[in-house]
Amino acid sequence: MLDVSSLPTYADIVSAARQIAGVAHRTPVVVSRTVNKRTKAEVFFKCENLQRAGAFKFRGAYNALSRLSPDQRSRGVVAYSSGNHAQAIALAGQLLEIPCVIVMPSDAPDVKRAATRGYGAEIISYDRERESREAIGRQLADERGLALVPPFDHPDIIAGQGTAARELLEEAGALDVLLTPCGGGGLLSGSALAVNALAPSCRVIGVEPAAGDDATRSFRTKTLQRVEHPHTVADGAMTSSLGTLTFPLVLNHVADMTTVDDRQLLRAMFYLWERMKLVVEPTGALGAAAILEGGMNVAGRRVGVILSGGNVDLSQLTLWLNAR
Repeated sequence: MLDVSSLPTYADIVSAARQIAGVAHRTPVVVSRTVNKRTKAEVFFKCENLQRAGAFKFRGAYNALSRLSPDQRSRGVVAYSSGNHAQAIALAGQLLEIPCVIVMPSDAPDVKRAATRGYGAEIISYDRERESREAIGRQLADERGLALVPPFDHPDIIAGQGTAARELLEEAGALDVLLTPCGGGGLLSGSALAVNALAPSCRVIGVEPAAGDDATRSFRTKTLQRVEHPHTVADGAMTSSLGTLTFPLVLNHVADMTTVDDRQLLRAMFYLWERMKLVVEPTGALGAAAILEGGMNVAGRRVGVILSGGNVDLSQLTLWLNAR
C-alpha cells in the first residue's frame, strides 16, 4: 500500500519554485483574439515550449538534481526518456556539474538525441519494442552507483512541474478550466496540486493521445491501466501507464480526462504554428487540440492551456502534413 506521506504537496511546489528561481525561465502567457473568437472563451496559453531545453521538463529535472547530496552529485545520475526529460536532465546536469547517463529509445527524434548529447550526457540506446527502459536504468544505477531520476514518478519531479501551473495562475488569475497534456502524469498531477491550492473551483483536465489512453481509462475505472508501446505522433506521451505516485494524485485532484486522435492533434499543432507563431511539438499541443479540434465546449469560460514543449522533429514534417 502506498504511503501517502510520500506524495508531494503544494508546499513542495512552493519549495520547488524557490529552488528553480533564476535558473528556469518564467515562460510567457500568451493570448489570441482569434482563438478566443473560435472557442468563444478567454484562453491563456502557458508557453513551456519556450522553457530551457524546450519543455516544462527542465523544471522538475533541475529541482530534483539540485537537491542531490554531494556524494550523489559526484557519482552522477541515470534517467530514461524519449526526449524531453532526457534533454532536461542533461542540461540540469551540465549546469550543476553532475555526470548524466540517459537511456533513450533508438527511434527517439534525432533533434532530441542531438540536444541531449550536446548538453554533455552519455546516451544508451535501447529497442522500445523489445527492451525495458526501466530495467536498463535500474541496472545502470546498480552497476555504476548512479542516482535514478525517472521522468515523472518522483516527488521532486512532480513538484517542479507544478510550478508551471502556479505561474500561470499568478499571471492570468483564477481560471475555470486548465488543460494539461498527460503522458506519465507528472505535469498533470503537479498542475492539479497547484490549482487545487490556488483556484479550487478550477477544473483540471488531462489530455492524452487516443492511441495511448491508459491514463484516461485508469481515471474512469479507478484501476491502473496500461498501453504497451502506443503508436502516436505525440512521442512525449508514449508512456505505458501512470506511476505509483502520479496515479493517486490524478485520481484525487484531476476533474476529468479526455483524448484527441493524431489528426486532431496535428491540425491543432499547425494552427498554433500558423496563426499564433508558436512552435510546439505534437505532445505540446494536446491541451490546445482538445478545445480547437476535440469538440470540448469551453464557451464563456476562462481557460488555461499548458503548451508543454516545442522540440519539433522537422524530419517528420512532410509525414505530419500529409497525415493531418
